Amino acid sequence: MQKIAPIIKAPELEKLMEKESVVLIDARTGADALEKYNSEHLTGALYVDLEKDLSLKGPDASQGGRHPLPPAKDFVAFLGRLGIGATSHVVVYDDKGGANAAARFWWMLKALGHEKVQVLDGGLASALKAGLPVTDKIPAVTTQAPYPADNWILPTTNADDVARAVSDPNHLVIDVREGFRYRGESEPIDLVAGHIPGAINIPYTENLDSGGYFRSGEELNKKYTDAFAGRDAQQVIVHCGSGVTACHTMLAMEHAGLEIPVLYVGSWSEWSRNARPVAVGEGLNEN
Repeated sequence: MQKIAPIIKAPELEKLMEKESVVLIDARTGADALEKYNSEHLTGALYVDLEKDLSLKGPDASQGGRHPLPPAKDFVAFLGRLGIGATSHVVVYDDKGGANAAARFWWMLKALGHEKVQVLDGGLASALKAGLPVTDKIPAVTTQAPYPADNWILPTTNADDVARAVSDPNHLVIDVREGFRYRGESEPIDLVAGHIPGAINIPYTENLDSGGYFRSGEELNKKYTDAFAGRDAQQVIVHCGSGVTACHTMLAMEHAGLEIPVLYVGSWSEWSRNARPVAVGEGLNEN
């Protein structure tokens, strides 16, 4: 399948909607996300739930973090129920500028080998600002067989490998959480504040301009090429709090024309629950 740009602007999406040639996914999050979707969503959009559809909730976040990946076999069956097949053109949006579940859904499709998937730049707000049509009608779905894939093919890693990577100068571990969380000033979600010793901090918000849209591919290419410092993507591990927002930086790297690096799905939510070393402050190699 031919690769396409991972980011799509609202006017481009409007043209696709007119042709009815896209599977549109609403990936808003929060306790009232489904209620908001039922009240109003982009015409033709199907709702996906980060907690139920894009994660496998376990009894203990110390094993896989707060948002572990579901088995590939379950996700491909879910895609079939959404009517998504190997040739589908998928566009996904959320209400956080693509920084949350939209980027996670994008990464999961890419991790199955699906190329024709894009995230709406600026998220739902950009679509509403551009006047894209909305409705409260739930679209009918023509279900398909499970998506034709068996395994995740993009690289992921575990805490033991991360521990080895941060002590190896040939590797780089990037924490994309906000700076105050990395520095350990406060921790609004997980149980322990701080960061993985040796990880550097490049907040995902730096992928965006002041208007909340992705910076140019050229600008992001320079930013991450400088950070990689000659390392290839397989030597770079990206993480966040629970393996969701890290996908925003993966998306930014693809937008920049770079290879998608390794995702630590368990992220800080797993690391911090396993009595592993914790650092606070700026870090010796803060970006």
